[in-house]
Amino acid sequence: MNSKAAGVHSMTGYGTVTRDHELGRLTIELRSVNSRFLDLSFRLPDELRALEPVVREAVQSRVTRGKVDCRAAVQLRAAARPELVLKPGALDALADAQIRVLQRFPGAAPLSVADALRFPGVVDDPQPDPAQWVGAFRPLVGAAIDELIASRAREGERLADGIRQRAAAMASLVAALKPRAPELVAEFGQKLTERLREAATGALSGTAVPLDEAMARIRQEVSVYGMRVDVAEELSRLDIHVAELLRIVGGGGQVGKRLDFLMQELNREANTLGSKAAGMEVTQASVELKLLIEQVREQVQNIE
Repeated sequence: MNSKAAGVHSMTGYGTVTRDHELGRLTIELRSVNSRFLDLSFRLPDELRALEPVVREAVQSRVTRGKVDCRAAVQLRAAARPELVLKPGALDALADAQIRVLQRFPGAAPLSVADALRFPGVVDDPQPDPAQWVGAFRPLVGAAIDELIASRAREGERLADGIRQRAAAMASLVAALKPRAPELVAEFGQKLTERLREAATGALSGTAVPLDEAMARIRQEVSVYGMRVDVAEELSRLDIHVAELLRIVGGGGQVGKRLDFLMQELNREANTLGSKAAGMEVTQASVELKLLIEQVREQVQNIE
């Protein structure tokens, strides 16, 4: 597998491979979670330190974002070490040292066989050179990355499905409001005109200002305010942003940052819609839109 499959990829994934080799049972494990950039960490035993640059290069060539934890281990086969080989010089030196210690500290406990075998340099324990370990693990590295990417792709498709569902809900809210927007503005203007008419009639009683002139001014003010509460433009932009959201998700690839920016734009329009609401219907739609946008934003945070 040389390239990532098409589609949206999550930054959460897991891949592990275990294979038997003449050196023993080899295991490599990759775990990833969301991160703003690609962040690699390694947990390797001393004999596998040479494996780090190999894994780093392989992961960087195929993964662009996420915190990836890389682990590797080897379980030596019993047949690979049929007998212990002792270093006579080291063993004699340890025995002489014990005699001197016991002479100085008669109450000290003598070394056990296990103590002697664990003492550094007593057992001749040749290890494969780093090139052997790298050669043994190299096929496992590619297979583990394949599993990791496949896992991230499966999780990404689940995230994409959730985003599509919420995008459809947003589109439904906008579609329901679009034909009602002019009516809502007109209804609001009519109610406002009536209230102002009642107030103006009472205030102008006994004054020299003609009622017709006052009502013309009222209608002008209502018209200006009606423009301020008209949400047709916001609804149109919301429609465009939702369509773009679906297009980006459908196109796949490394879309996380683009989707994150789009969420900011959607949220801005939903906030403006709420601030210009001329009735409970628009206010409620704005609240529902912001809830859906926040749910999508949470999912987008985990998309590569």
